[in-house]
Amino acid sequence: MKIHDISQEVFSCVVYPGDDAPVSQPVKRMSNGDTYNLTNFSMCAHNGTHIDAPFHFLAEGNTVEQIPLHKSVGYCYVAEFCGALTATNVENILAQAKQCHSGAELRILFKGDVDITIEASQALAESGVQLVGAQSQTVGNDNNFVDVHKILLKVQIVLLEGLVLQNVQQGAYFLCAQPLALKGSDGAPTRAILIELE
Repeated sequence: MKIHDISQEVFSCVVYPGDDAPVSQPVKRMSNGDTYNLTNFSMCAHNGTHIDAPFHFLAEGNTVEQIPLHKSVGYCYVAEFCGALTATNVENILAQAKQCHSGAELRILFKGDVDITIEASQALAESGVQLVGAQSQTVGNDNNFVDVHKILLKVQIVLLEGLVLQNVQQGAYFLCAQPLALKGSDGAPTRAILIELE
């Protein structure tokens, strides 16, 4: 079984402009004579590789512990794409995913500098996709990210952001990407892995 870790290391992760960066604080260290090592840490729920809950952009949306776990576990498709994504691009990618492996069209991970446009987000929202992932720290661009988030989150699509896909080939995989169970939170850090299919 070959596993690809597609998560950022937390303390060296990319931080969205304006968010607090993760901080690690040693509390106990055996090198200082303590019996054990112990560390405190603080971070933004959207640092590094993370999942957005609907509550992130929707006042009455589900919080992260209310996201059904089956949406972030299962067959997926890594689609290599750069540039502005259109509805036609979405249709073609979903068709490729389904042809590659049944069920992979439910979870789409975009490899590359993809701009998920409003048009593309509407196409994804109407497609039955359960999860959309991207390498960037947020889906959409500086001008449309609020609308893109709202369109996708309103139909309960899980947003998996901050992925590390540089060394992963386009194709079908089995995805495991469970967010921490942070009750009441708008998002959560996530350890995401891809398992190659045999």
